[in-house]
Amino acid sequence: MSVLTICPDSEPSKTQVFEDPDAISDRLGDIGVVFERWEASLPLSEESEEAEVLAAYADSVERLKRKYGFQSADVINIGPDHPDKAVLRKKFLSEHVHTDFEVRFFVGGRGLFFLHVGEHVYAVLCEQGDLISVPAHTRHWFDMGAEPELKCIRLFTTPEGWVAQYTGDKIAASFPGMEQFLASHSA
Repeated sequence: MSVLTICPDSEPSKTQVFEDPDAISDRLGDIGVVFERWEASLPLSEESEEAEVLAAYADSVERLKRKYGFQSADVINIGPDHPDKAVLRKKFLSEHVHTDFEVRFFVGGRGLFFLHVGEHVYAVLCEQGDLISVPAHTRHWFDMGAEPELKCIRLFTTPEGWVAQYTGDKIAASFPGMEQFLASHSA
């Protein structure tokens, strides 16, 4: 289940919680973040390769390409047996910004985005079927968990792809990681 929490950046324990996808979309829309639910147009399995995944979501991907000028789309798959999972997790856990959108559609698995906007932190647990588009220059970090399980379509406007500019702010350390968040927000 997708979850959004919003809290003051100085008081992580004072949270508002939203679980309805429309409410999540509305609240994130207020800060310029797109949150949508997509369905595949073709059947997929856990073993589906990149071409099959992109074909199953071709209409939605093409719509975003036209709207925002994305030049490319690919699929990333990180499981608990990925040899670089700890290095990748650490890379994403520090607050950073991009000069490009950060767009992820969760074909499978889940991930936890933290968006630091103004004096609030928005934590968004994205799961299978969720699309999140974080605007350029939005301070954020991401936790895929110690035992990641995610398969995502990524969209880029530049050939460089994912390039982070770290803010140096240590705020991410004051917020719960994936495992603690899941324990607090399990159904």
